[in-house]
Amino acid sequence: MRVRMEGLEHLPSEGGVILAVCHVSHLDPVVVSALLPRRIGWVARIEFYSSWVARKFLHEGGAFPVNRQGAALPTAREGLRRLRRGEVVGIFPEGEIMRGEASVLRGGPVKRGVGLLAARSGCPVVPVLLLGTDCLGKIGPWLPAKRGRLWMRVGSAMRPDQEGSAKARRLAFTGRLEAEFVRLFAEVQRDWGLPESILP
Repeated sequence: MRVRMEGLEHLPSEGGVILAVCHVSHLDPVVVSALLPRRIGWVARIEFYSSWVARKFLHEGGAFPVNRQGAALPTAREGLRRLRRGEVVGIFPEGEIMRGEASVLRGGPVKRGVGLLAARSGCPVVPVLLLGTDCLGKIGPWLPAKRGRLWMRVGSAMRPDQEGSAKARRLAFTGRLEAEFVRLFAEVQRDWGLPESILP
């Protein structure tokens, strides 16, 4: 496939990092893990652990579960442990695949988890814009001649605010992160000549 990728210099080469990726396809974590140089431990929905094959695949890949309808504390604790060990934790701040106006790239909201991890760990959050993975369920992108196209831009590292209450800092940070995703999308549209329809 033809991959256009920029901003790798924004990903720290060592130390704990929270990778916040927009979500357009279930293949997003596979593609990002293949393209970025550091191993990523992804936060994965507990529903994906329903079969032993999936559990083994996720475990071997370094993922750990989150129960979106249950207690989030075990997931937060595991994420903080990994960040303290200097690992990269991958998270989809929207919480699930979002399309249309609900996408964070079009101004949709992000969940509180990324702000909580950032505030508690003090680790940087690196936003990642990835486009094109929603088309990988078709035959065309996998045919010869590199018909498949992927675009990825890694944004600058962000850190949570240091002033105000914990809740206020988390809210302020998530607002900044949402604005950064909108900015990144507008930036790649301008720089790479991508149409609005590139985002499902």
